[in-house]
Amino acid sequence: VQLQASGGGLVQAGGSLRLSCAAARSIFSISVMGWYRQAPGKQREVVAGITSDNSTRYADSVKGRFTISRDNAKNTVYLQMSSLKPEDTAVYYCNTIPLHQEYWGQGTLVTVSS
Repeated sequence: VQLQASGGGLVQAGGSLRLSCAAARSIFSISVMGWYRQAPGKQREVVAGITSDNSTRYADSVKGRFTISRDNAKNTVYLQMSSLKPEDTAVYYCNTIPLHQEYWGQGTLVTVSS
């Protein structure tokens, strides 16, 4: 089972994007869902997480700019990204927290130009 992220693209610094990730109900309903990213030459890192009752946490680097949310009826998790910076350029993935290796999809590329 893979979780496929979508919604990436090219945006100028200061712009916004919204990422989406749909999961199987069996995964989504019991899991803490997270957004991860991997920038060129860097390790993959978690940027945001959300519990089934909508408690959220963020990496310091995105706090105040990114918002994670989930639609339990659609088994979908979102990442609203605002005030984007060139350093946010990365491939973004969704997975559970803690992650499951078998859930990694191809991710969606976000490129922020200066």
